[in-house]
Amino acid sequence: MVLKNFFNKTKCEKKIAEESVNLEVIPSHIAIIMDGNGRWAKKRAMPRIAGHHEGMKTVRKIARVADDLGVKVLTLYAFSTENWKRPKSEIEFLMSLPEKFLNDFLPEIMERNIRVQMIGEKEGLPEHTKKALNKALEKTKNNTGLILNFAMNYGSRAEIVNAIKKMMIDVQEGTLNFDSITEETMNQYLMTSHLPEPDLLIRTSGEVRLSNFMLWQLAYTEFWFTDTLWPDFNEETFLEAIQAYQKRNRRYGGLKGEEMY
Repeated sequence: MVLKNFFNKTKCEKKIAEESVNLEVIPSHIAIIMDGNGRWAKKRAMPRIAGHHEGMKTVRKIARVADDLGVKVLTLYAFSTENWKRPKSEIEFLMSLPEKFLNDFLPEIMERNIRVQMIGEKEGLPEHTKKALNKALEKTKNNTGLILNFAMNYGSRAEIVNAIKKMMIDVQEGTLNFDSITEETMNQYLMTSHLPEPDLLIRTSGEVRLSNFMLWQLAYTEFWFTDTLWPDFNEETFLEAIQAYQKRNRRYGGLKGEEMY
């Protein structure tokens, strides 16, 4: 694999050599639950929004390294349906981040041939947030590189319920045969129908739960948890997660690589 300029004589390149990161076994789809912005700010006696602002910088760093490594899809859990319970001032700041991030990063996104996508309920977002997302979606729709997929106003249980409702409507209208419904049928009704299922899930900040994130899609995903807070998560930590993934034996319920008796 030919790496892009990001790895040219950097610490990450040394890390690849030192830690034996196999560039031929890079996860195709990596999903990240970005957690710990508030705690990062609290440790520094700063307002929570300062942590979110710093976390936005981490998104840029990780998107770059994922692109350089040849990751096909990077899904980032940016705002859950449960996050609406947070203080109004924090929500307003979080809703302003996509506009700032995409406006600042869009030239590089275009240069890197990255395609921006989104899963979640767009209609529940403020107009200025939707406008920024729609601009990025439209601008990058013909790009063919890394898919940078933001989960915004997303909840997995709601996604599954909505998928079932859509299937029921199609059954009633006669466009879907009840007896032909399979797991693959379900996949086709999810927001991620056009994407491969995640190979690797990363969650930062020491929390060990899924928090209503891609519950169906993560059935056979490898999980990697770290105590590192999201604003402190960097390229080296990302490579550590990939290295751990490469040591896993993905059996999918079978006995791949093991002797059978």
